[in-house]
Amino acid sequence: MFQPVSLYIGLRYSRASKGNGFVSFISFFSIAGIALGLMALITVSSVMNGFEQSLKNAMLDLIPHVQLRKSSDEQSQDADALLTKLSALPEVKRVTPYVTSDVILQTNKDLVGVRLQGTFSGYPSALEPHIEAGSLAQFREQKYQLALSRYLANQLDVRLGQKVRVIMPDVSSYTPMGRVPKQRLFTVALIYNTHSEADVNLAFADGKSLQRLLKRKPMDFDVSITLKDAFAVNEFRTANVPLLSGLEYSDWHVQQGALFAAVAMEKRIMALLLGLIVIVAVFNIVSALSMMVSEKQGEVAILQTLGLAPGAIARVFMVQGLYNGVVGTLIGTVFGYLLASHINEVLAVSGLSLLGGAELPVRFDWFSLSLIVATSLVLSFLATLYPAFKAAKVLPAEVLRYE
Repeated sequence: MFQPVSLYIGLRYSRASKGNGFVSFISFFSIAGIALGLMALITVSSVMNGFEQSLKNAMLDLIPHVQLRKSSDEQSQDADALLTKLSALPEVKRVTPYVTSDVILQTNKDLVGVRLQGTFSGYPSALEPHIEAGSLAQFREQKYQLALSRYLANQLDVRLGQKVRVIMPDVSSYTPMGRVPKQRLFTVALIYNTHSEADVNLAFADGKSLQRLLKRKPMDFDVSITLKDAFAVNEFRTANVPLLSGLEYSDWHVQQGALFAAVAMEKRIMALLLGLIVIVAVFNIVSALSMMVSEKQGEVAILQTLGLAPGAIARVFMVQGLYNGVVGTLIGTVFGYLLASHINEVLAVSGLSLLGGAELPVRFDWFSLSLIVATSLVLSFLATLYPAFKAAKVLPAEVLRYE
């Protein structure tokens, strides 16, 4: 089968079993380094993507992605009409009335501060996929019902049907003893578990009871919007400027933006640190090819006297160096994908299972994986340029003078 001369010779050099042992070792080390670096990079980035996705699904699904507040009675739109218009937007997953307040939950065992969020019957609830115990219908239909996370229920030592005192520092009433915070006993009707940070400081009550305690009118509520993609809040705001005019706008970045920014920064730092492994391996390609050029100077000179152009000589060593990069990239990509896909099984077999039997979430971002593979190949190609240029500059007369 016909092959270009440069490709044939370059592949022959790459697969040669005899020659300088040290050069062969460095070539092997460059392939192994690229493979290990890519395998680690693909595995870690996939786990970090999965962690970010699980945070988005569990935590951001419970809080408003976008919160709209009436700026004034004159400028405000009719609440029902606004909810209907927002629900019709294609990028919107869920629209509900929204009432919230910072409160203190008190039992005989403990006292803890949380954000209490109201939910209203007749609207979809974000709690439903995470319910562990209790009835959503009872929680919504009866007065002064409370939904607690499993974490808060354990901290307060309460179970379904037990009472929790809700103290509202922002709402007070006058008594013979002076001004005291508003408080009321709520019944625990629901226990949920999202396995996220939201379980630590978020609780839910039926919306009407919460409105009554906050001394609000039935139609005095904000609007909570849950988008299909929580990270598309800026695009949502830009695309719906007329509809959002006259309303105070805030989004999830106010409450949880710092956490997701930290996760994104950690992903970049981990990618940079693991990418250094690939870069070091790529430098080994430069070292191996440079020594190979020095070793093969006689053969290069003979090839030139037989009519092989300097450009073709350069391509021989580019093929040889790129061969190492392609093989290392292929091995690292395949084993990285397999390791990431079975990371929990590998941890279990090695006895490194996470506490409580939890599993690492894994999510493959094919664009990022393609970018990682392409970057590895590009770096491998760039590493061949200097040795290939050096080989093309070999002068046959100088090399063969004493042969």
